[in-house]
Amino acid sequence: MFSHFHVGTNDFERAFNFYAPIMEALGNPIRFCDHAKPWAGWQPLGGGHPLFLLGKPFDGEVALPGNGQMIAFLAPDRVTIDRIHALALAGGGRCEGRPGLRPHYHPNYYGAYFRDPDGNKICVCHHDPVVSPA
Repeated sequence: MFSHFHVGTNDFERAFNFYAPIMEALGNPIRFCDHAKPWAGWQPLGGGHPLFLLGKPFDGEVALPGNGQMIAFLAPDRVTIDRIHALALAGGGRCEGRPGLRPHYHPNYYGAYFRDPDGNKICVCHHDPVVSPA
């Protein structure tokens, strides 16, 4: 359904340093990075799409976050969500919702919300129930 998502930034180096550890925690390897352009892209483990792209706006204007827009990343488990939320806040992000269950979405929805240093709203979530070791 999706080819890629692009998040605009006004400070590429700051944004790259913010997103690189988050993408690593999600297991999404970097596909390319060109600091001169500037832009970077990460892909799902194993390749393919969608790509997550980061860069200055193509038109050269100021990057502005959209009201009501959000990108949500799937995490492999709840522990990863907790870790990413902490990374985001330590990296200059702003909390928009601490990690936890959101039963109003569905009984197993576990998510966290934050804004990146440019103000873009990001979610990291997991939909599966916790499985106890057998």
